[in-house]
Amino acid sequence: MPQMMPINWIFSLFMFIMIFIMFNMLNYYISIIKMNNKMNNNNFLLKKNNWKW
Repeated sequence: MPQMMPINWIFSLFMFIMIFIMFNMLNYYISIIKMNNKMNNNNFLLKKNNWKW
């Protein structure tokens, strides 16, 4: 049915945009969590390894 093709294209575009936005949000928040963990670990290591030669 050719009359339904525009709806299919609009639906496909909508799904692509939603998946794209979700993917970007997940990447953003995962990188923030990893960065916070690295900063906390670095601070912990700096405080722990306080060698006096």
